[in-house]
Amino acid sequence: MEMHTDVLLVTANVGSLFDNVGEIEGDWLREFFMTVHMHKPCFVALHFQEVGGKDYMVNMGHAENFFWTIESSSEMDDFDRVCVYVDSNFRAVDSFTALGSMYFIHKSLKNIQQYDFNVKEFKAVSGHNKYVGSLEGVTTIEKEKFPKNFWPDFKWSRKGYMRTRWLIHNQGLDLVNVHLFHDASNLIACNSSPSVYSANRKKALRYVINRISDSSYSPLPFFLFGDFNFRLDTLSLVQVLLHIETKLFAYLHQAVFRENNGKELLKYDKEISAFHDVITEEEIHFPPSYPYSEDYTKPTQYMNTRCPAWCDRILMSHSARDIIHRREEGESGVVYNTLGSNVCMGDHKPVFLFFPMKTITH
Repeated sequence: MEMHTDVLLVTANVGSLFDNVGEIEGDWLREFFMTVHMHKPCFVALHFQEVGGKDYMVNMGHAENFFWTIESSSEMDDFDRVCVYVDSNFRAVDSFTALGSMYFIHKSLKNIQQYDFNVKEFKAVSGHNKYVGSLEGVTTIEKEKFPKNFWPDFKWSRKGYMRTRWLIHNQGLDLVNVHLFHDASNLIACNSSPSVYSANRKKALRYVINRISDSSYSPLPFFLFGDFNFRLDTLSLVQVLLHIETKLFAYLHQAVFRENNGKELLKYDKEISAFHDVITEEEIHFPPSYPYSEDYTKPTQYMNTRCPAWCDRILMSHSARDIIHRREEGESGVVYNTLGSNVCMGDHKPVFLFFPMKTITH
């Protein structure tokens, strides 16, 4: 018999949250809790990137408190099993990714297991499981920082991926937290189409997909959600823009990026098209998720440092798309949107996907 389990996936680059300690956090949490309350999922997965912010040596303690605040909040009381993974050991330069993943299981969800990559089997989940620090030897995740030799010409940074694997009512799936490379310079970005940065991201994303699809563990449907740093094809866009410098991107009018949710610009969002053989995405009906002003009073305005883009995404394998239950007309179904569109959430608006997942009961 087919059943459904309501699932909420959220991705959030929280770098600027920790760089502006205090101001943004209350609203950020309120928006998240409101979304949980509204959709009432049984399983919640939160993927964070840039945990601790740019100044992570100073702010990592604050980051740990932030995770604790979410985990211990009354709003999440009905989720009686929690798994938290925070890669916060910045001293381990070769492996530090600043990724954090949190998973919440509602008390009504009885049949759920998590995969142990070491013994290669699923095990029951109970209580609160918290792993903070280097995550070396934690067998329920697979984590990798991108190899140094990938980009000999670029500064090596804390980018990589972290995967967990779940079995919900006999339906297996992989959830992968991803952080890909950004555009370091606007000028270099508009030298060619696609840009050199885009080529780097393509190589990294292909690497991740190959790693999670190889035969070490039998491949399952997967959701990749994180900060892909996908950018619009800047060279093609440039004719409508005014003025570009290395870290300045001043444009004719802000409105074009939010009018009609930026629909006019989606045609320049080309980076995912190279992956249509293996991944797909729900239709985007929200404005670019980055770079919003970090000024608390300007929650809907973009900064003019970079061209606005849909950096934060929830992508899925074709097999994962098949396990999304499409409800009949009039029933609430799949929602793909940003969190906190009218409040300051930092330079990235978190992006969420809510959907009823088909599950099998024997």
